[in-house]
Amino acid sequence: MRAQARRAAAIVAVAAMASAGVVTAGAAPAMAAAPVVALSPASGPPTTKMTVSGKGFGAFEAVDVYFGTTDEALVTTNGAGTFSGAAIGVPASAVPGAHFVTAVGRHSSRSAQATFTVDTDWAQFGYSARHRRLNPFENVLSPGNVSTVDENWRLTIGGSVDSSPAVVNGVVYVGSANGGVFAINAATGAQIWSFPTAGPVLSSRAVVNGVVYVGSNRAIVNGNVYAIDAATGKQLWAFPTDGAVESAPTVTGGVVFAGTARGSVYAIDASTGAQHWVFTGSGAFTTSSPAVANGLVYIGSDDGNLYYLSASFGTKVDAFTTGGPITSSPVVAHGLVYIGSTDGTMYALEEDGALARWTFPTQGAIGTSAAVLNGVVYVGSSDGNLYALNATTGHEKWAAPTAGIDASSPAVANGLVYMGDTGDHVDAFDASDGSRLWDFTTGSPIDFSSPAVSNGLVTIGSDDGTVYGFGLADGTGAVKRSAAGQLHPNYSLRLRTPTISRR
Repeated sequence: MRAQARRAAAIVAVAAMASAGVVTAGAAPAMAAAPVVALSPASGPPTTKMTVSGKGFGAFEAVDVYFGTTDEALVTTNGAGTFSGAAIGVPASAVPGAHFVTAVGRHSSRSAQATFTVDTDWAQFGYSARHRRLNPFENVLSPGNVSTVDENWRLTIGGSVDSSPAVVNGVVYVGSANGGVFAINAATGAQIWSFPTAGPVLSSRAVVNGVVYVGSNRAIVNGNVYAIDAATGKQLWAFPTDGAVESAPTVTGGVVFAGTARGSVYAIDASTGAQHWVFTGSGAFTTSSPAVANGLVYIGSDDGNLYYLSASFGTKVDAFTTGGPITSSPVVAHGLVYIGSTDGTMYALEEDGALARWTFPTQGAIGTSAAVLNGVVYVGSSDGNLYALNATTGHEKWAAPTAGIDASSPAVANGLVYMGDTGDHVDAFDASDGSRLWDFTTGSPIDFSSPAVSNGLVTIGSDDGTVYGFGLADGTGAVKRSAAGQLHPNYSLRLRTPTISRR
């Protein structure tokens, strides 16, 4: 009887240990490895959808998956104590920085954590290949707190900073008119690396998949498009063009699109630097950066035309003629292409053909690219005004006076419009009514550099050769680590079965 009792007690103990995630081998049970969870992806902007997988939990037990302190999903493990395919979303309110994803077994109480990094990168001149100059994920700076923004840091890199910053993974990338591309720590303003170019860098850059793409003026009659390792600053390849590359390259679908001052547009393989095609126009593509959408490349020319090119072959599909050179870059949004001309007119054209839907005249040349937010087009004119226009009709909503506008383009994020002016200011306007909510005097005009808004930081270059970073004095707020014992299950969640490999 005593032997039977001991055997029964051993069976109960082994069963309990197996439920708790303990692996048995014959008669000598051994504790399983500590639970772990993995995230895919492990970084991204608010609203990112991720999947969570885990192992080392109890067999056939329910596991709660938390983002921060909120129970987002309930899954069940298989017989080996693993699960996968738990789909959760990053809240729109999640501020930049590391957030904790925690999985807790309901029966075993075994738990594991992994970090998800929230970032709201500004990777290209126009934010994306469509050039809307809108960061839809910015959630730190707002009309309610922008008045408290101050200078976080400044770094003088030498030569006028005519290009616009790109901000990716906590690093600011910018170029100098004296030549060179610089990588700057977005938190501290410290220089990380610099890359020497064979000529001035007036082009803004695109940062995609760990590579910086930028154009330069290699000589008076030609230039280069460079691919640079974003982490180390080492050259990956250089593509020689027939003219200075002053416009920002646009990168999408593994292809780099860039225009030159000799009137050519190149499509270059982003990985190898090999040429896909070249289009030779009748004018010069000096500072207009190509927008890419719907299988087309849209780019403005000094001959006054907005060209529609096949993104696959580089052939001319259509063109729209304005009354003056086009030095600004097109924006594709709401089924239309928005472009300003030095003839003083803002145009809204059909996406698939050069037909004007509406026009809006200003009292000066338009050298700035537009930004589009919530059905409103924001664009600056050399008449000194920042205009807000109805994106569908072109009717003026408001006009805000500035100290002067050359080619610095507006950027929009979270209800604010940011812009540099020739009166030595960086300004922030309320997107709804045009009221100025914040400004900062840089001490030198901002003629060409356009602001980038990322992770609660506004970055911009100035004619004095300085790059500025502006943000809230108290930052975005640190995210506290969530202890598993302090998390509370949501008992209304529906149980999801695990994804089990059949290999």
